[in-house]
Amino acid sequence: MLLPLSGFWDFLNWAMWPLYAAVSGILVGAYRIWSPLVGADSGWTWVLSIVSLTVVIRTLLIPLFVKQINSARNMQLIQPKLKALQQKYGSDRQRLGQETMKLYQEEGVTPASSCLPLLLQMPIFIALFNVLNGVARGNVYGYFFEQHPDLVKSLAQSDVFGAQLAGTFFPVSPFGATQVLALVLILSMTGVLYVTQLQLMQKNMPPESMTGPFAQQQKMMLYVFPIIYMIGGVSIPVGVLLYWLTSNLWTLGQQYLLIRNNPTPNTPAYIEWEERMIRRGKDPKKIQAERLAKRSPKRRTAEQPAAQTDGEAKQPARTGVQRQQIQRQQPRRSGRAERRKTGPVPKQTGPDPAGE
Repeated sequence: MLLPLSGFWDFLNWAMWPLYAAVSGILVGAYRIWSPLVGADSGWTWVLSIVSLTVVIRTLLIPLFVKQINSARNMQLIQPKLKALQQKYGSDRQRLGQETMKLYQEEGVTPASSCLPLLLQMPIFIALFNVLNGVARGNVYGYFFEQHPDLVKSLAQSDVFGAQLAGTFFPVSPFGATQVLALVLILSMTGVLYVTQLQLMQKNMPPESMTGPFAQQQKMMLYVFPIIYMIGGVSIPVGVLLYWLTSNLWTLGQQYLLIRNNPTPNTPAYIEWEERMIRRGKDPKKIQAERLAKRSPKRRTAEQPAAQTDGEAKQPARTGVQRQQIQRQQPRRSGRAERRKTGPVPKQTGPDPAGE
């Protein structure tokens, strides 16, 4: 027997009760912190409270974000093997699927884990949406808001530049400050999402990953997600749009730091990282080897060949030119550092041959 629609929503609200309580608790706690500094009746107090909620949630999700980036990196590194399987079993879809899953298991890759942070944020997003939407409609969600009806009234009446935080773009009549601010937030978070995805594709994807299903998926995300944001954003409260924009900015900054300091081998970001390490007098291959040693054996087997082959034997021609330019700018480097910089390093770890 199917559950009636009203019964389904009642069950969903019951299941979401812990998240409603957590979201309302963080918002109320942040409000208590900011109100003496900004003002109890100021809309900016609630703006800072929503930003604080975002910071708390994204901080808790940092380990999952790192796992997401590592999973995406491993998917990039096994693209040549996936292409080989597609060429070998292209006509046999069942065998291709079996061999692909076998490859994932051997390399310790879980494609679904790259979506985990986004999936975990969705219930939080829904909880915040219902809390703010409930405030606007007079339906209180969250234990801490139920205990403080005065704060519910404060949030319902709060505004920034005349725009209601609990208001939405639709209905557009009358068109006012709420619609303007909602439109600005929608366009801003769409632009930030586009730049974030473009940064990943241009800086942290090796050439062999720029074709095939994985590349098509990345390109689809580059254009489809912003469209979804623009379509869905018009029905979302301004306060939730603010959370969404803050979360996107956090993702952009977090991804930039991770790509800059721990890029995927054989990518433009990796070449730039190698050059920075050389300028600082450090051995990038030694650093990479130490990082690989900290990972599980399965993931080391997926990344070790790429780290050695792509970093040494398959460096793009322009890398040599760039490194020669750096060598001319810094003529006092030791002979050993110059050899690491201008040419491939043999895999053996013994002393350098004399006379080279």
